This record gives sequence, C-alpha cells and structure tokens, in this order.
Amino acid sequence: MSITLNTTMSSIMTNKRRVGALKSLGVVTVGDALTYYPFRVADPVPLRALREARIGERMAFSASVRGMRVVPMNVRRGYRLEAVVDDGDFAVSRHVAGAAARLVFFSYKKQYVDWLSMRLRSGAIVVIAGEPSEFNGQLQFTHPEIMTVAPGSGPADGEYSGVVQMSALKYDADTVEAGLRRISRPRPVYHASSRISSEHIHESIVQCIELLAGTGQDLPGDAATEAPQTMKPMEDGGISGAGTAPAGAESRSGNAVAVGLARAIPDVLPESVRESNHLLHRAEAFLAIHDPLSTADFKRAIGTMRYEEAFVSQTALLQSRSIVRKDAALPCAGVALRDRFIESLPFPLTGGQREVIDDIGVDMAREYPMQRLLQGEVGSGKTVVAVAAMLQAAGSGHQAVLVAPTQVLAEQHHATISAMLCAIDGVETGDDPSRDALSPNDPADLIKAAESAADDGDAKGRAAVKHPVKHSGARSGKQDGAAHAQSDANTRHVPVILLTGGMKLAARRRVLALAASGDPCIIVATHAAFSKTFQAPNLALVVIDEQHRFGVEQRESLRTKNDVVPHLLVMTATPIPRTAAMTWFGDLDISWLTELPGGRKPIRTFIVPEDDGRMMGSMFAHIRGRIDAGERAYVVCPRIDADDESDGDDDTSGASQIGVYDDSDTYRRESATAAANTAASAPSQEDGDGAPSRPPLHSVAEIERRLSSLPQFRGVRFATLTGRDDDATKQQVMADFADGATPVLVTTTVIEVGVDVPQASCIVIFDADRYGLSQLHQLRGRVGRGGTDSWAFLISRAEDGGPAQQRLQVIQGTLDGAQIAQADLEFRGAGDVLGDAQSGGKSGLKLLRVVKDAKIIADARERAGRLLADDPDLSGEVELAGAVLDFTRGNETFLTSS
Repeated sequence: MSITLNTTMSSIMTNKRRVGALKSLGVVTVGDALTYYPFRVADPVPLRALREARIGERMAFSASVRGMRVVPMNVRRGYRLEAVVDDGDFAVSRHVAGAAARLVFFSYKKQYVDWLSMRLRSGAIVVIAGEPSEFNGQLQFTHPEIMTVAPGSGPADGEYSGVVQMSALKYDADTVEAGLRRISRPRPVYHASSRISSEHIHESIVQCIELLAGTGQDLPGDAATEAPQTMKPMEDGGISGAGTAPAGAESRSGNAVAVGLARAIPDVLPESVRESNHLLHRAEAFLAIHDPLSTADFKRAIGTMRYEEAFVSQTALLQSRSIVRKDAALPCAGVALRDRFIESLPFPLTGGQREVIDDIGVDMAREYPMQRLLQGEVGSGKTVVAVAAMLQAAGSGHQAVLVAPTQVLAEQHHATISAMLCAIDGVETGDDPSRDALSPNDPADLIKAAESAADDGDAKGRAAVKHPVKHSGARSGKQDGAAHAQSDANTRHVPVILLTGGMKLAARRRVLALAASGDPCIIVATHAAFSKTFQAPNLALVVIDEQHRFGVEQRESLRTKNDVVPHLLVMTATPIPRTAAMTWFGDLDISWLTELPGGRKPIRTFIVPEDDGRMMGSMFAHIRGRIDAGERAYVVCPRIDADDESDGDDDTSGASQIGVYDDSDTYRRESATAAANTAASAPSQEDGDGAPSRPPLHSVAEIERRLSSLPQFRGVRFATLTGRDDDATKQQVMADFADGATPVLVTTTVIEVGVDVPQASCIVIFDADRYGLSQLHQLRGRVGRGGTDSWAFLISRAEDGGPAQQRLQVIQGTLDGAQIAQADLEFRGAGDVLGDAQSGGKSGLKLLRVVKDAKIIADARERAGRLLADDPDLSGEVELAGAVLDFTRGNETFLTSS
C-alpha cells in the first residue's frame, strides 16, 4: 500500500478511537497530520544518573533491567508491571556510584503488558526518560518513556540507523549513545484534547512520517489491519513508530528517512525563493518540526513553513486580482453630477476624501471592475465618498446600490442621500414638483418621483440603459450617444429608493420593478439586496458598508447577478492594521481615510467602576446637565431583556454579533442570544473549583427601568431601541431622539455603525469590559459628530489591573484607530477583529501571524508578484500551482474579500 499526503488516517491506524480523536482536531489525512503543528517544543531532557535525580524534574539515563514482574490488580482490574533497573555503567560515565530505581506501568490491556514484558525482560539494556518520584523510600518512575538498545556493538559512528532486529526481537537503538541522544532531544508539544494527549498526537504524526519515507515500497498486507514491520503496538491498541521518533540520524543529510520523505513530499516554494531566504526543503522542514534535533532546528523549520504559507496565500490573492481584471465592467466616466454634488456640500472635503474620490473616479472609468477597500476612522467621512462614487455611476447612466448592515442605518443613508440630491437640484435646476411631496420614508412616493423623472429623460437614452450591453468594449457609437443623453437627464433627477426586508409587499414590488427596469437610480438596501428577487440589470457599482457584517456568499451574489461585473467599493470603520488588510484583502486596492473633518473635538473617555456609587452619580448628573443644554445621550447594553431566552439584537438581517470575554479572559464572538444565555446561566456565586463567575450582562429593559427611577433623570423621557423593534417603531424612536422628545436612548449595539445624531454628546456603555476594542471604538464614534464637546463613559465590573482593565485603558488613552486595532489584534486575534469570513481559523493559515509577520508577508508578496509577472499561469512551478489551487479551493472566504 503506497502512502501519500492524501491517504486517510483511518487506513493506516487500527485504533478507530484514536482516528476519531484525531478527526475531531481536523486531522483526517496524512497531510493534515503533518500540518498539525506543535505550538512549542519542550526543552531537551538533561542526562542524569539516578543518584543525581531531582524529584519532579524530568531526566534521562541508561540502565540494565535486574528483574520484572506483572501483578494483577484484583480490586481495580488490569495489571501493574514493575521493573527494577540499575544504572551502574551509566553512573560510572557520570563519575558517581550506581543506584537502582523502579519503573511502574499500569494498563487494562494484556496485549500491552505482554509487549512491555518482552521489552523489559531481565538483562535488557534500556534508555529511559521520565519524571522521578519517591514511593516507600525508593526512587520510582511511573510510565516513563523507554527505548530498547540492541546488545553488542553498533555502527562505528554511533549513528541511530533505525529499528534494529536481532533474533525475534526489535530494538529501538543500536547503541546506548544513540538512544540517549534521541530520547533527550527536544519534544514537540501539540494542542491536545480530552480524547487524545499530545504524546499520542506526536506518535501518530511520527507514524505518518515513517510511512511516507517508505513509500517506495508497498506495505505488506492491508495497512488498516496489519502493522508494517517497523510498527509496534501502543498501550491504547494503536500502532506507532518503533521508536519515539522517526528513524533518523542526528544529521539530516544522507539520512534514509529524510531522503525518502523528500521523494514523497516535493517542495512547493520555487528553488530561487527558498535559497535566497535560506529556507529548508518542505520535507526537511516537516521532519525538523515533528522530530527536531534542537530548538534552533525547530524554529528554522517553523519559519520555513510560515514563509510558505505567506507565499502561497499572496500568490493566490494576486492571481485572484488578475483574474478579476479580465472581467468586463460598465465604465463610468460621467463625473459632472459628482462634481456638482461636491460643490453643493456645505463643508469642504478633507484632502484624504478628495484623493480617494479621485482614485475611485479613475478606477470606475476603466472597463474592468474596480475592487477597492475604503477604511476610514470613525467620523472620517466615508459616506460622502460613497455618495460621490454612486453619483458617478448614476451620472453615467447606470445604477448603484449601497448595502447597509441594519435597517436603521439603511434608512438614515436613504434620508441623507435624498437630502443631498435635493440640495443639488435646488442649486442647479430649480425646484422639482415631483420632489415636493416626497416622503423620505415612503418607498411608494419615491417610486412615483423616480417614474416622473424618468419620463422627463431622453427616451432613447432610457432604452439604452434598460438593455445594457454585455461587454462594455462592444458599445456602438449610437449606444454611446444614448448613454450620454441619459447621463444629461440624470443630472436633473436621480431617484434614491429604499429596499428593506420589512417593507410592505406592494411597496417592495414597486421598488424591485424599478430596479429591474435598469433606469439609473441609487438603491439603498439591507440584506434584501442579496435576495434572488432583486435584479438590477444596469448595475455598475456595489457599495458595501461595514463589509465584515456580511457573509462572503452574500457579497458575491451581487457581483454574479449579471454578465457585466459591477465595480465594488467596500467600506469599514473597524480599524484594521495595514498588514492585516494586506493579508486578508490582498486582492483589493486599499484606501485609508485618517483625517477627520474640521470642527471635530476629541471625545473624552472615562472608565467608571460600576460599584463606585459616587462616580456613577456624578456621571448621571453630568449627563442631565448636557440634556438640559439641549444635547442627547446614548446608553448601550449588550442584551435586550434579561428574562427572555430568545433575546438577540436581531435586525431584518439576522442576529448581530457582539464580542464577549469569558471568565478566562478569552474572547468569543457570538450572537447576542448566545451571549445573553451564557451570561444568564452563569451562577452568581463561586462554583465548585472556587473560580468566581461573572454576573449576567445588563439588559436594555433593566437599565431603562433603573435609570428612569433615578432623581437625576426626573422629568426626562427615555426611549429604547433594539433590533427586534418593527420598522415603524425604529423610525419613530430615532425621530423622537433626534428632535429631543426623548433625549436619552437606551439601546443595544444596533446603533454601533453609521447612526448620526449631531446633538448626541454622551454615550454610556454598560459591561464595557466584555466588548472588543474595535467595537468600543465604533460605539464611541456615535457621539461628537456635531462639533460640541463629547464624552464616553465605559461602565466596568473588571478587576483592577486585570486584562479587561488593560483593554479599557487602551480605549481611554487614545482616539487613534490604528493603535486600537493593533491592541485589539493582540488581545483577540485576527479572526475576531476582521470577522468570521476573514478569520485565520477559517483559512488555511496555521502559522502566519498578520502583525508579527508583516515583513514576511511583504517579502512574499513582492516575490510572488515578480514570479507571476514572468509566469502568470505558474506553468513552470507545478507544485506551487497545485498548492495555490488547493489553497483557493479550501479558502474561498479568504480570497473573496469582496
């Protein structure tokens, strides 16, 4: 039976229980086993004679077996094997007197005991590693690691040349010196589980290495039922390598296992790249990771595989980028409407905004689709940039869609954009009667206005838009003229329509009909834009707001609805370090908005211990003073209702995600439902192991009730807002909050993104110690948007000096999103910062670290770019091409950051 990287573990292991345990860790094939990397390597085991033993400190020595006996355990079932060993010869080499010790093994399996009895027969020479203890005044080793040594002299050079077979017995080493070198070497340590230990994981991977190294010959018989000649039975009934590691010499060069492994595992990296970076061959790296000669050997091997991950992933991203550029898009060269919009703004654009708008304009004028990620600090003006891009599409006679993560944000975007376009009409074309009766919240009125505007346009141009060409390069001169006629009409009337999942059926159908007509318009939508019923045949631009809130499949569905691929602009205010963005969004052009518009004042942030009654009272008194001055205040809670198990901050889009730190200070990103239920089920007293558990998370209902009863808020009206509220309620609540009828809004994280109430100057975040830093930064950005002084209060029940307190101090100490993003990555990991769709745990990256390995990523990207420039199809690098294909097939969520 030939063994390859694709061979399943179940076909080479007889123990199905171990196969199942490995499968639970994601190890199904031999290739999975080799890439299940240890997270550290244990220190080398020191050589000590028995008289030098230190209780509780691991040691290694050689000895001869004086005697051995097997004792049945009548009370507990099973057997106890005891062997007495003497280290006289080894002690002489250490210049101390010899001594005796006892080796003890317990097992329920007679087969394992019989196998040990054969190895530990009287007179046998063994090499032992273990942790000494004392029992009844005698030195004892319980379940030590043992290697048998062949009697007589071994090779002259003392190398370990594999399993030595003399008579009917098999030996692990041919000399004592070789056995001591091997048993004292550093040992890799793996992430284990209750079903399988790190040592058993190591044994299983070693078995795979040995079998791969011997792939030149088929294994005798069925490997699933008959162990090959180099295998030995293990205590749990499985099989493993004859020794504690592959039969490899201390020097890799010329070793049979290393040579055989290199034949079975071809290198992936181009030889020029490997040599210039002083990297190991892939097979040599695997051997050094799972059977290291030294800690330096292990580190060099891990570095090799880390660079390989960087090179393969960056090659895949660059290839994906080049493939997208072969698609056809609708070029949008009409910038007249966009420029008039910019001129009509009551404030000047920042330098960063102008630069990004110009870059987007150049991208959208091309005949292949733009793919750009716009990362902007909270309040940096990303929405204005998006509107400018959408007006460039509409002004060119096409459609644009803006997808927002929540209905509240979609409605706000719709109202804002509608008002902006009305301002343009008022300046350039006078009042339009079709807009006089326009209700920004009534889709039916919007449709009527859009239809009226369409009637005023050029009929030929409108017909051309309704039937867009499949490839922009095939546009005729007559069609170009029609498109320009439509563009001129669009400078007068660009309907802005709203599409949400909560709309009435009749209004929804009218919106869908207008989108399907192909008439130029701007569509603001929630997740309803991803439905099969939404068709926009003239769609030229897709803008995704807060891209990490949407699944990859959803985002891609908009790009594949038509034969012509729309331009893509994805926006996020979640701070992502540049190195992380380059890794996870390497197929996109990336723009950053770091300059805040003029007039903004810094938000003052305070950490308020919840059990400090005096500070809490002062905070509420301060908020009351701001309310009396005509300002507003948000109060944010992670839960809706403490008593309802079905809680969750659900929008029409589904459950929102909140970051929750558990009692071990491990970050878990989960739905509000799961977070609430987890917290509610936690006991308020210490559990059995004495570890205090945290109290339940605060809820909107509870906090609204408590605050409204405080004397500081006497006469102040409160409102609540959650994702479970219906559309009419949400609209009314936000309207009342904006005009001051209810100046205090107790809400969930539904207001985290995009909600803009300029009068809001205070935000109170309960259970702030249970959120991630990026989310706290987002929530804090809801205030200070009107040019007034503003404050953020982080209510915490965290222990002083603990990790949770340190996280809050990061938020308190800086308003710089880049610094916060860096800290968030260190606290939480890339997966939680970037969202599940871009999580390293969901991708093939097992070693690459987006922050620490920034130089590796940059170097790999540069070299991959040069390689692809010379060989776009990787026809000269077959193994690399296969690795890129495998990576792409298993990592669509990694590659399709669109």
